[in-house]
Amino acid sequence: MINYLPLDAITPNDFIPILNKPSTRQHLIEHAPFDAQSIKAWVREKRHIDAQDGCLVRAVSVNNCLVGWCGIQRAEMGVELAIVLDNTHWGLGRHVFKFLLSRAEQLGHQVIYLHLLHTRRDSRFLTQRARRVFKTHMLGECFTTYEIKVGD
Repeated sequence: MINYLPLDAITPNDFIPILNKPSTRQHLIEHAPFDAQSIKAWVREKRHIDAQDGCLVRAVSVNNCLVGWCGIQRAEMGVELAIVLDNTHWGLGRHVFKFLLSRAEQLGHQVIYLHLLHTRRDSRFLTQRARRVFKTHMLGECFTTYEIKVGD
């Protein structure tokens, strides 16, 4: 059973094994590995985002085991969805996506963006739902960006 928990329900250090795992890091923007201090700062920043109007950040738990995080957050292009899961739970991505899309609709968003780093193959699932798919460059990296109308 998937649960979406506020970040303050999770001990920050519990995120470190997932976020520092090579299989996770290969699909994230390059950054230094997390340690006890930097993960606290990261959680604090994500909690700040969660408190903003129209945003949501949650830990993803399966059978009381932390498997990642997800969010609706403001970005350069508008509102973006973020999904970061341990590779042992990548199969949950569609469920998490649908949860976030439902919450985006409840929050009143019309359009959301999902950016997949160039290390990821194109997603047929997302392409079928997108009204357009295009390349973007942010933070020195190339992404495939999916523009998705909320409520479709």
